Amino acid sequence: MLLPRPTRVYQNHHLDSKRWDGFQPRPDDIIVTTSYKSGTTFTQQILLHMLRGHEDPLPRRETVSPWLDARFHPSPIQEVLAGLESQTDRRFIKSHLPLDGLPYFEEVQYLVVARDPRDVFMSFSNHYGNYTDAAFEAANGGDRRGAPLPPFEPDVHRRFRDWITRGWFEWESEGWPFWSNMHHTQTYWDHRQLPNLAFLHYADMLADLDGTVRRIAGIIGHDLSDDDLARIVRGSRFDTMKRAAAEEDEVGGDEPRMFAGGESAFIYKGTNGRWKGVLDDEDLALYEQAKDRVLTPDCAEWLENGGKV
Repeated sequence: MLLPRPTRVYQNHHLDSKRWDGFQPRPDDIIVTTSYKSGTTFTQQILLHMLRGHEDPLPRRETVSPWLDARFHPSPIQEVLAGLESQTDRRFIKSHLPLDGLPYFEEVQYLVVARDPRDVFMSFSNHYGNYTDAAFEAANGGDRRGAPLPPFEPDVHRRFRDWITRGWFEWESEGWPFWSNMHHTQTYWDHRQLPNLAFLHYADMLADLDGTVRRIAGIIGHDLSDDDLARIVRGSRFDTMKRAAAEEDEVGGDEPRMFAGGESAFIYKGTNGRWKGVLDDEDLALYEQAKDRVLTPDCAEWLENGGKV
């Protein structure tokens, strides 16, 4: 069986897959990978409380679990890699790269988190629509490759039709003006027989947080006591994360805000099905065409309905 390997270079206003070039894996590393707005922070929060919950105060999620392929990361890549190298606890790293752009290591555990594409669009719209001038400056400044991130399109139907029919990269056909959503999941789904790829669905995580924590612990081989389970669940609930974000907004700081409304806008609703009554028949017909174009039927069925893979 041929193992996956990067065949694409992802470089745009947000991504730079070359930032992984200097990464040195450890045998117990965990990579959390999603397209976007699919449960990335949710999964990182569970891992933070699972693997670093013994620390008081709890370290910042963004510090111990960096988004390695973020082009606009505030620290140079050498500093980010040095920070990872200095960690003595088990590491978990965030990525938004498809498997055709992310290095594959047989000794590393990959947690692939995904969501119904229509729900991804709704969450993406809130996320993108709350970008401040500082966020656009970060995305479009510096050594950006390619065109700048365009302004947010206020018309939801135009926004959806662009997102579902256009790709930012020439090999994509959906996800504009960010990057692929469906293609991201499909690249991992094609290799789902690999023992170090595990799939989590956002709807399942919301429906059964206790079960999700137990499942993640089983996947990564982490022993849990009943007290551990209760602590991790308590720290990973949406209302807990939302409250922590609001407290962080109150404290503030000198850094410019990336989101209108602060971190509370980033941790928004965490619900599914908001696309119903928003997307019209034409939108949904384009969605079906994208499914047929990008996804295998079994991957499409899982994205819409979830369930254990």
